[in-house]
Amino acid sequence: MKITLSVLKADVGGFVGHSHSHPDILKKAREMLEEAKNDNKIIDFYVTACGDDLELIITHNKGIENKEVHGIAWSIFTETSKLAKELKLYGAGQDILKTTFSGNLRGLGPGVAEMEFEERESEPVIIFMADKTEPGAFSLPLYKMFGDAFNTPGLVIDPNMRGGFSFDVHDVKKHRHVWLHLPEEMYKLLGLIGTVGRYEIKSVIRREDNEIAAVTSTERLNLIAGKYVGKDDPVLIVRAQHGFPDVGEILEPFAIPHFVAGWNRGSHNGPLMPVPQRYANTSRFDGPPRIIALGFQLNNGKLEGPVDMFDDPAFDDARRQAIEMANYIRRNGTFQPHRLEEDEMEYTKITAVEKELEEAKRFEKL
Repeated sequence: MKITLSVLKADVGGFVGHSHSHPDILKKAREMLEEAKNDNKIIDFYVTACGDDLELIITHNKGIENKEVHGIAWSIFTETSKLAKELKLYGAGQDILKTTFSGNLRGLGPGVAEMEFEERESEPVIIFMADKTEPGAFSLPLYKMFGDAFNTPGLVIDPNMRGGFSFDVHDVKKHRHVWLHLPEEMYKLLGLIGTVGRYEIKSVIRREDNEIAAVTSTERLNLIAGKYVGKDDPVLIVRAQHGFPDVGEILEPFAIPHFVAGWNRGSHNGPLMPVPQRYANTSRFDGPPRIIALGFQLNNGKLEGPVDMFDDPAFDDARRQAIEMANYIRRNGTFQPHRLEEDEMEYTKITAVEKELEEAKRFEKL
């Protein structure tokens, strides 16, 4: 049975700044998806939030970029944006960049990660949702999951994984992409994805049979809108076990926090902290950036779960390290490398300061 798993998200309004999601927003989304389920438009759903982002997890059998499913999500995002404005939530509707639905959500603002596959005898999936960061935050973990045998011994032990994986890398600045094949093109992959603000991994497939293994959202709000409207707060779907990395291998990259772009005003580097769902709300300096992981078993398209995968003391040390990293880099204040480079600044661009001084003729030739 072919199943489509769609994760669609949008920041429709923050509850107390950019920190939380209002319970009435989540309730409205659940009601609308329950109606779609009762009308047999979808198979199953789960609604949650990561920080101020509304997250819709939907199963159906209509394929990716389906007009009806994306239309349901668009209606939910627009209706909850209206509710957010009534509640006077912060940044109400900020991810809704267009007013007209064009058949799918691509280019309209919300983030989208979808995959279609034949449901296996046992189909575990992990869905990662991040807040206060950008899609490039997933590049290092995805490389570790599917390319690093020190993280994923299955690449050596499991005969179904020894053929390696292929990575679809998107150049979000020049709107192009390239497929790179591991292990032989490992250095080429690392050469690109090390530039996290430009080259982002969209999907990963198993080379042996081109079976989809992982997919992310790579929508960049500022590139769509032409100005800062909020960080992209990406999502990631990863299939587990039986020829894919096992659950432990998928989670292992997050045991050591890494620096990502985003955090306060979308203009600072900070540690990506793996947290249980109950801690998926940012506070300190509007952060630090958070990531949650919910595990599901698919059962004929039904979502059994979720299991809160980071609700485990095994990740306590990662959280402690993330706090230490946050303490250290905060001492840099408005200096790089805490503050992003000029072309990555997405809030109050430093070029505005330069322009003001130029107009006042304050600059003098050396």
